[in-house]
Amino acid sequence: MASQRDKAAEQLNEHKQAQTNTTTATTSTGAPIGFKTATLTVGPRGPVAMQDFQFMDEMAHFGRERIAERVVHAKGAGAFGYFEVTHDITKYCKAKIFERVGKQTPLGVRFSTVGGENGSADTARDPRGFAIKFYTEEGNWDLVGNNTPIFFIRDPILFPHFIHTQKRNPETHLKDPDMFWDFITLRPETSHQVSFLFSDRGVPDGYRHMNGYGSHTFKLVNAKGEAVYCKFHHKTDQGIKCLLADDANRLASEDPDHSIRDLYNAIATGNYPSWTVYIQVMTFEQAEKFRWNPFDLTKVWPQSEFPLIPVGRFVLNRNPKNYFAEVEQIAFSPAHMVPGIEASPDKMLQGRLFSYSDTHRHRLGTNYQQIPVNCPFAARVKNYQRDGPQCITDNQGGAPNYFPNSFSGPTEDARHLETPFHVAGDVRRYNTADDDNFTQVGDFWRKVLKPDERTRLVENIAGHLKDAQEFIQQRAVRNFSQADAEYGRRLQEALTNHKAKKSKKTANL
Repeated sequence: MASQRDKAAEQLNEHKQAQTNTTTATTSTGAPIGFKTATLTVGPRGPVAMQDFQFMDEMAHFGRERIAERVVHAKGAGAFGYFEVTHDITKYCKAKIFERVGKQTPLGVRFSTVGGENGSADTARDPRGFAIKFYTEEGNWDLVGNNTPIFFIRDPILFPHFIHTQKRNPETHLKDPDMFWDFITLRPETSHQVSFLFSDRGVPDGYRHMNGYGSHTFKLVNAKGEAVYCKFHHKTDQGIKCLLADDANRLASEDPDHSIRDLYNAIATGNYPSWTVYIQVMTFEQAEKFRWNPFDLTKVWPQSEFPLIPVGRFVLNRNPKNYFAEVEQIAFSPAHMVPGIEASPDKMLQGRLFSYSDTHRHRLGTNYQQIPVNCPFAARVKNYQRDGPQCITDNQGGAPNYFPNSFSGPTEDARHLETPFHVAGDVRRYNTADDDNFTQVGDFWRKVLKPDERTRLVENIAGHLKDAQEFIQQRAVRNFSQADAEYGRRLQEALTNHKAKKSKKTANL
């Protein structure tokens, strides 16, 4: 009788069936072990002999198994596959990954929730991380985005403070709606992303049924040195599918690993998920005349003005061979770019260029790029970095470790210089708190959401906001009213209804 269990549940059985010979257990040094289930003791009752290396070896390693979890995006799933070019964009970009239609490039992807810890539920209302590592012959290119084209803030100096509000109260160690909504309402540029988050798309039904976005504005450079600004979009070929609040809450209890399980089983059964990749392009001249700051991460570029241009498609067709080795240790950074893809003045991108690589050096060590899943295996690393903890390569042998040198060390190649660009302005701290925080929020409410989706958006916000203090609730209503009067009015009505129900319940005690 065929097993009724899914592929994830059958993983151990499949491993057993794949083994052809019995293997002997060893210590970490490779020495074979004669008896695995007892310590080396003086007599049957002990004590344990200090010479028991088998025990000491295992316990010492066990006490060091855990590395620091990611501060954000702690819980996630990963898979591997390939990207294939389907349309020619060499007029915009010289990167070899795009050099011809039909070219395939291996990649790894990590999906994640953002605010929760490693043991949190996959179905939390939270943005989803959508990070891609392309293993190109010009080095690794990391496109590190989310399942939303926007974000909560536009200046990276606010990022640690924002994330603190998504975590736990420093005294109670509980999630705190006052913290969450106090920051959100004091920084009204969050209104666009908050509206997206509390809409139906705030809880995707697994990672296969959501779009991905590079989110930031990047710069593409062609072979002539001509540059344009661009945004990246990944449209799911499986179709958008979301969970309503009741279903998400049920799954959080019944199967908190719902999204990880769904992705693993789909790939294991040959139902490979895929996404179609597009770009939006904006010239420098258009950027100068655009009515909004084109580098503002809290806003989109309207597709009616900057239409999607097809680029290619990527497919995920392999599950991780080992989760820790290939998912927990995979390290993405927006700073990992290749010739033809460069940073824009986007402040949030500029902040991430530093912070992501810095975090990996803390979590994984100085040589985190040598870990196999991070290694740019399609290119060969030739530089002047040496030594450091956990150096697992030949450390570049006897090649010179200084530059310049007269002994055939690697040299620079002017063909790969970054494109020059002009900047001007006074160096100061610019207050961007009031850079039109509500026009696009109103468009989202009126033009994107259907009537039933607006109703659920209001219900979802009110259901969370009701636990914050009254003055914070009032500030939220004022903010959303500036986006659309109906939006604010309906939110106030929903909050009033919650208050009435609470009063009635208290009166009946």
